[in-house]
Amino acid sequence: MYFPTIKPPYIFAVFSFLFFSVSFSDPRTTESGLFCGGANRSSADPGFILTFIQEMRSLSQELTTRRFVTHSVNSTSFHRSKTTAIYALAQCHDDLSKTECLLCFALARTRLPRCLPSAAARIFLDGCFLRYDDYRFYDESVSATSDNYLCSNDTVLVDPLQYSDHVNRAMGNAVRTAVGNGGFGIAEERGAHALAQCWESVGKEGCRVCLEKAVGEVKRCVSRREGRGMNTGCYIRYSDHKFYNDGHGESHGPKSRVIVAIALGTFALVTVFLFATYAILAKLSNTKQERRNLGLISARFNNSRTKYKYETLEKATDYFSSKRILGQGGNGTVFLGTLASGESVAVKRLVFNTRQWVEEFFNEVNLISGIHHKNLVKLLGCSIEGPESLLVYEFVPNKSLDQFLFDDKRSKVLNWKQRLNIIKGTAEGLAYLHGGSPVRIIHRDIKTSNVLLDEQLDPKIADFGLARCFGHDKTHLSTGIAGTLGYMAPEYVVRGQLTEKADVYSFGVLVLEIACGTRNSVFVPGLGSLLQRVWKLYTLNRLQEALHPCLKDELLQTQETQAEAFTTLRVGLLCTQASATLRPSMTEVIRMLTERDCGIPIPSSPPFLRINSLAEPEGSTRSYSTNSTTSNTGIRMDQPPSYTSSESSGTQRS
Repeated sequence: MYFPTIKPPYIFAVFSFLFFSVSFSDPRTTESGLFCGGANRSSADPGFILTFIQEMRSLSQELTTRRFVTHSVNSTSFHRSKTTAIYALAQCHDDLSKTECLLCFALARTRLPRCLPSAAARIFLDGCFLRYDDYRFYDESVSATSDNYLCSNDTVLVDPLQYSDHVNRAMGNAVRTAVGNGGFGIAEERGAHALAQCWESVGKEGCRVCLEKAVGEVKRCVSRREGRGMNTGCYIRYSDHKFYNDGHGESHGPKSRVIVAIALGTFALVTVFLFATYAILAKLSNTKQERRNLGLISARFNNSRTKYKYETLEKATDYFSSKRILGQGGNGTVFLGTLASGESVAVKRLVFNTRQWVEEFFNEVNLISGIHHKNLVKLLGCSIEGPESLLVYEFVPNKSLDQFLFDDKRSKVLNWKQRLNIIKGTAEGLAYLHGGSPVRIIHRDIKTSNVLLDEQLDPKIADFGLARCFGHDKTHLSTGIAGTLGYMAPEYVVRGQLTEKADVYSFGVLVLEIACGTRNSVFVPGLGSLLQRVWKLYTLNRLQEALHPCLKDELLQTQETQAEAFTTLRVGLLCTQASATLRPSMTEVIRMLTERDCGIPIPSSPPFLRINSLAEPEGSTRSYSTNSTTSNTGIRMDQPPSYTSSESSGTQRS
């Protein structure tokens, strides 16, 4: 659906023209000045319009019993990313009746939306004043930038010098009365009439300062029949005819009541229009980022080799036949596809239930499409023009590492040389992400089901749904927790601080799982979790007992292979140390694993988190994402191979 660009100021101007192009005959509702200021808000924050409506409604209710009102609204926008605040002030002149006051305010609040989406505005009518802003301004009396005055166009018919003298005296008397009599004063001097009104919030001294400045400005108008001073904290007007009431009189009969009814009805109509505008802007804001991301994706894959037709992929997977399923996850299903050329590919069919789907899709496509490494799964292209979005990856025939490690029969296929090759290849892929790729990337979900094995059993890191770009000038990211229990670093779980060392910790757990052939989540009575068991054997100098039984005969053949295995286990312990600063970088890990003369530090104790209480039956892994360090909502089961994202689509992401 196409949404036209909405410019609220022009729309409100049309409404004002339709209903108020001809001024009411009551001179106290004549608009003296409308001043808009502040940054535009509603285009970036549609919640601003809703807050504005709430504020005007509150002022209207309070003015039924008072003639001076201040009110503020603080509300969270629909994005839940920031708070919208509006402070407002309204005051009727003291000589107006209740009906006249309500009429004046009704007209003022109907005209004020012409300033939207400005974050600040003020309107002066000859009988009332209305202002809103995004800060608490109530005690302000004057402003070097906002104070203004207005002279009428018609000159006086009497002697200008004599009239000027009478005007100055009338204004002076009105000011003295206002300062000494609660902020309101009227005066008449030989045909010159004056009214001075201060807002109650400025106090006596503020009233004096404001009116004296206003008089000094309005004196420039004395050759004209009328002049008005419109300052931050007060209003002053003079005229050659009497325009004010001598007291708090009643309304002017049926005519005023008709005007009030028309004004209130018009405001109701404008309010409905404001709600409609808010709804459209909210919809636009929600879809704007989605369209931008899809546009970026489309531009990146806008060539024949990387942009696939939906029909082509549908046919390649036998119309997404259940017989071709390679794996399933929270965000979709992966199918084996065979292209017309005979090439086998993995087609990820995305299934999304929330508005986050574009963000998740864009995150994986944007990150992985710009990086190329032999130990990273290659993204071949995508399809975004069909009924659902599809990602196309290179096909990795041996599926995921966990299907080898934790299967009684297939685990014997992996000898020590192959396991060490998988460890080294995974380390090289991570080192590339952390510093060798065009962008600095933290994977956030390194685990056995996210490491795929090709024909030669070489590793390829998959699943970038949780990955995050990381600026080269930043030490860490503060983010919501996302990952898999047992693989997440303690500082990330407790404080939400994300660095490359979080990936290093996950890699260390992976190393111990590969060498020992045991899931980290398996808790053995008397021995504890995998980390606890390996650490205890290390302190007893019995590391060989931690190795998988099928490897022992092979490793005991030569001292070289024994030393190699013990070095690998020590590297795993170094990577899983409780202190992130003590963990090596992935570049240092590669050096330890490949250079014989490289010194290996003595590891310190790993964090013995009570993850064993959350352990799953062997054969399963859990991933979760939450913005709370104590909540485990959003946990779900993952099934290999993990071409699919391991994060639940129903949880918030950072």
